Amino acid sequence: MFIISLIISIFVFSIFNLSINKANKIYENLKNNNINSIEGNNENDYKEIMKKENSKETKSEVTKEEVKEDIWQIEIPKISLVAPISEGTTQEVMMEYVGHFEDTSVWNSNVGLAAHNRGYPINYFDKLKELKKGDKIVYRTKYGKKTYSVNMITVIEDTDWSYLQKTKENKITLITCIANKPSQRLCVQGKEIKEE
Repeated sequence: MFIISLIISIFVFSIFNLSINKANKIYENLKNNNINSIEGNNENDYKEIMKKENSKETKSEVTKEEVKEDIWQIEIPKISLVAPISEGTTQEVMMEYVGHFEDTSVWNSNVGLAAHNRGYPINYFDKLKELKKGDKIVYRTKYGKKTYSVNMITVIEDTDWSYLQKTKENKITLITCIANKPSQRLCVQGKEIKEE
């Protein structure tokens, strides 16, 4: 009887140990996906990451329609820039993306974008100062693609929001800091051009 109890105890302990190892692996996977704890993270973020993880295992191909839905980016061929865009201009957003000014349009009128140009791990607008009038800016969203031609480059005060106001014609406005001038910003604006 003692031997049977011992075998059952060893068996139960082994299963318990395997469960702990599995739980540790799940924790490591979550941690590697930037979910260190549920607190402070939105449930939708968690679901999105888990959805991506699940799709890696079950899906081998992504359709063109799905790619189109996910696209939100800016391209500036002159400075070899291709960068993803995300909503907002907080430090957290701009550590990974070009930020979209929330009060500006996403498609028509005036699209306002901002990014770092130095001093951060990602500085998408580091070469923005090299642009000249006539240079092309390509903007892609789930709605399609627009091409703009740079028509204005100016220095503005950090409190000047006039260049982000709604416009009748379609424009794109790019704003970034200026080295050693904390109260000023470089503002590059382009007008949409119709490509044939």
